[in-house]
Amino acid sequence: MCYLFESFSGWKKYCDQNRITLVQSVIEYEVEQKNSSPEKIWQGLAHAYQVMKEAVKAGLEEDMTSRSGMINNGAKKVYNNPLTVLSPEFQRLISRALAAKEVNSCMGRVVAAPTAGASGILPGTMVTLQEIHSLEDQKILEGLLVGAGIALIIEEKASLAGAVGGCQAETGSAAAMAAGAIVYCLGGNVDQVFNAVAITIQCMLGLVCDPVAGLVEVPCVVRNASAAAISFSSAQIALSNVNAVIPVDECVEAMGEIGASMESRYKETAMGGLAATLTGQEIANRVLIQDIEILPDESLPE
Repeated sequence: MCYLFESFSGWKKYCDQNRITLVQSVIEYEVEQKNSSPEKIWQGLAHAYQVMKEAVKAGLEEDMTSRSGMINNGAKKVYNNPLTVLSPEFQRLISRALAAKEVNSCMGRVVAAPTAGASGILPGTMVTLQEIHSLEDQKILEGLLVGAGIALIIEEKASLAGAVGGCQAETGSAAAMAAGAIVYCLGGNVDQVFNAVAITIQCMLGLVCDPVAGLVEVPCVVRNASAAAISFSSAQIALSNVNAVIPVDECVEAMGEIGASMESRYKETAMGGLAATLTGQEIANRVLIQDIEILPDESLPE
């Protein structure tokens, strides 16, 4: 029987008792739950990573203008800006996270990892990590599997859906997945991987889901970029053996508690936060009136 990913402490204990790695335990789970084989799991994962890389490439090369007009080739503007605030690597990280998420907002193909609203975070972080450290695709795929295990536990103990837990559940979970994957790919041990997850969640707690006009564009796209940056900062902290203090399982439980107590207007309803601002309402009125086709009521007499 495979491990069912109920807690991080249980995950570590299972791996220790069975003398297997985090990656092997996720493979076991995938094989058993999908009645598949390791070969097919690796093939599917390789395909998913290829889609991630293609989304990054498309976002940086093709026209990314959404129907609402709120998304207008922002990734390319960041990527091509001659002014580098921190470093070229940081600039590429941010632009890639923006790029993949803009592809989603413009109805292109992405990997929902773990959701479409957070689909720029893992592509941005993994592509940049691979470039900086000259990692093989296989190592990145292993990191993605570790990220999948992290998501399974967050889903079990809290939520991955903005409609349930706010944006902390979407971009927060994706950032935690990425942070853990980064630490794994750079040779971190299990405690460091889980510590990176805890640190990331602490940074993302309480983030509301308030999409303007109900579209997954503003502030979703820029949050993917900031979450990607948090992933790297958390990984750097964890790899330096700085303790998160609050254990990772308790951090996830806190995420779940906050999500449960969050008012519904802050959970993907477009009724609070940025969506409720004067500008947000004006955009919503303009976009909704433009996109909705009013059909005649057939039940009424002519």
